[in-house]
Amino acid sequence: MNGLSTLLIVVGLFLLGGIYSFVKQEMPKSLIVLLSIGAGMCLLAGVMRLEVWN
Repeated sequence: MNGLSTLLIVVGLFLLGGIYSFVKQEMPKSLIVLLSIGAGMCLLAGVMRLEVWN
């Protein structure tokens, strides 16, 4: 794992924690969906950058 893939995965996991927090606070669903899309994109980009796939 290089630094950028690690950073993307950590940011994605951080955003997943934010989603959990926003759901518990009953924030608007559109905000939760937007945060979910961002978390998914960060996690996907981090996993795709791993050296395992080469």
